[in-house]
Amino acid sequence: MSRPPPSPIFTLRGAGGPLNTLHFSCRGGDTPLLFSGSGKGAVHIWNLNTRRPEKIVEGHSGSSVIWVSTLQSTDTLISQGRDMQVCLWDLSEGRSEVVDSVWTGSVGFCQCSLLETSPGTFLLAFAGQQTEEIKIIELPCKISVCTLVPDAKLGMVMCIKLWQPVSGPGPLLLAGYEDGSLLLWDVSQRSKLSHAKAHPEPVMCLTWDTDRLKGVSGSSEKKLASWMMDTHKNLQLQDCVTLVNPGVSQLCIREDGKLLASAGWDHRVRVFGWKKLRPLAVLQYHTDMVLSVAFCDHQDPRQRLLAAGSKDQRISLWSLYNEGASAEPLSSGRI
Repeated sequence: MSRPPPSPIFTLRGAGGPLNTLHFSCRGGDTPLLFSGSGKGAVHIWNLNTRRPEKIVEGHSGSSVIWVSTLQSTDTLISQGRDMQVCLWDLSEGRSEVVDSVWTGSVGFCQCSLLETSPGTFLLAFAGQQTEEIKIIELPCKISVCTLVPDAKLGMVMCIKLWQPVSGPGPLLLAGYEDGSLLLWDVSQRSKLSHAKAHPEPVMCLTWDTDRLKGVSGSSEKKLASWMMDTHKNLQLQDCVTLVNPGVSQLCIREDGKLLASAGWDHRVRVFGWKKLRPLAVLQYHTDMVLSVAFCDHQDPRQRLLAAGSKDQRISLWSLYNEGASAEPLSSGRI
């Protein structure tokens, strides 16, 4: 018999704006942290033990923060705003200083993607000033690596994912475009490897499993599209999941590869078994669009929470730990 869907174990309030982006950092000690970026330009650093903001930083002139991440440890924060700036923050020893910034020139909502290539060295990919271009630079030196522009008119870059394959030379990049296309790029060769039309509408979000070489994307329609990379580095469309209501803001795969979460325009979070895209639960709490989802990277599986940020200015935290989660549905509700 199916169990009822869970309720949030707690919620975080006081962000003061829509929650566009979330990022966990739980490996830097005993204090699990959740970083959130709001539509009012603030980055809140939440202490999940006290369930209160440990620090609030503002560096985008009140412009919406659309992406946050951390470099190696929680001492270095990186944030992206609609002011066309990516800011690097020094948070060590109680500081909250912008120590460097990158001007993107992009007025869109495409979130940056970060990849560590060696200790202390990172690649940063972001949508450029021109509609279809993606720029990649090396941090902290800010040397330009390449600019990727498709040879066909695909519209605006909507979402990107930079990743390093286990076998093979340089990094690869997945990009979703306004016309519903997915492109796979070889960063080292500055060349396109594969093109697949995943959606009739703009690709709003995508995520990628580097172990299974499988990804999933969402759009404004009632569908999640899954796809994989074959041995020849071609993108192959796979199964689709039909949703009850249209619109997906973000997708996230749990680190253990068992669960996929989606942020829905219909105020709901949906949880799937990632291996077969089997619906497991519909999480209902928010009163407006869910804009972001993130899984905790805590070493203890029982502490690996799911966070969801909404336009209603609240963050909900959910505990989905369950040894049988990949085989046993959490909810009988329609996905």
